[in-house]
Amino acid sequence: MRFALSVRSNFHWIQQVLSMSLSTASKSPLPPAVIVMGVSGCGKTTLAQQLAQHLGCDFIEGDSLHSASNVAKMSAGTPLTDDDRWPWLAAIAQALNNACATQQRGVATCSALKRSYRDYLRQKVHFPLQFIFLDARKAELLARLDAREGHFMPSHLLVSQLHTLERPGDDENVLRLWALQPVATLLDAINSTTK
Repeated sequence: MRFALSVRSNFHWIQQVLSMSLSTASKSPLPPAVIVMGVSGCGKTTLAQQLAQHLGCDFIEGDSLHSASNVAKMSAGTPLTDDDRWPWLAAIAQALNNACATQQRGVATCSALKRSYRDYLRQKVHFPLQFIFLDARKAELLARLDAREGHFMPSHLLVSQLHTLERPGDDENVLRLWALQPVATLLDAINSTTK
């Protein structure tokens, strides 16, 4: 009985997120600048790489633009502060601007946890910008992080990220997708929502 209730609960939650993926972003062509956002372990890099390949443009790995001091802090298990993140966000915005100026498009990854971070990126990216939010639950994210190798972000910092996360509101026109879907399904959802 508990298993049946758990399955029904999971299915209901997935239905909610899938329905929001079609309702929180108006149907229009995909803007030239795209940021795939969410906490660590949600699959930002995998989706963004595939989306960039599909669009024929540069993929910008946001984690690679962290300063050495940021990487050292996260590797030591210390959460980043706003002051740590502003220069990083500026670097992501500049990389997107460069990609859009030279190739007409760019796809980047960025956790973009707070509304203020997203608003800052909207201000600093000089091209129309679409956020794609990959959402999932804590247990699922932890399982992914525990299986991941070679990344500086320790899994226990996920708790801090989830505490910091301000999920996008309907007024932000962010495309929200369930992170644990196959990448092909996520790409189909993006295509069907933005055509």
